[in-house]
Amino acid sequence: MAIRPQLTTWQWSNYETFHRHRGNLLLHIVTVPMFWAGLVGLVTSLVRLRPLDALGSFVFMLLPLVIQGVGHKREGNPPIPFLGPLDLLSRFFVEQMVTFPRFLLTGGWRKNLGGRPAESSFPRGNGP
Repeated sequence: MAIRPQLTTWQWSNYETFHRHRGNLLLHIVTVPMFWAGLVGLVTSLVRLRPLDALGSFVFMLLPLVIQGVGHKREGNPPIPFLGPLDLLSRFFVEQMVTFPRFLLTGGWRKNLGGRPAESSFPRGNGP
């Protein structure tokens, strides 16, 4: 399976369980806007036919992937393993564009920002 069915619903279910570590949450708060800026830069660069700018913007989009990966290593509940490259890319893109902004807008981040210890009893077959 390359892309999970009902990805947004699947990723949202228990999203806060996988984002409880204060450091990881702060990294996401900083890096999600980085991803958005990189995406806007990429599209703008492609429209203007500026390949070097597009490359720089693409790197700026990938940097949050690396930084968030480091942050997730701090979690008591690490992310569910990826099924392959398309699963990684689709999950990362949806998290940046939909799930994490939703987590912020609904206030789910507030209680986790306090730095409660993460629980590690979540079943590995569910969640983002």
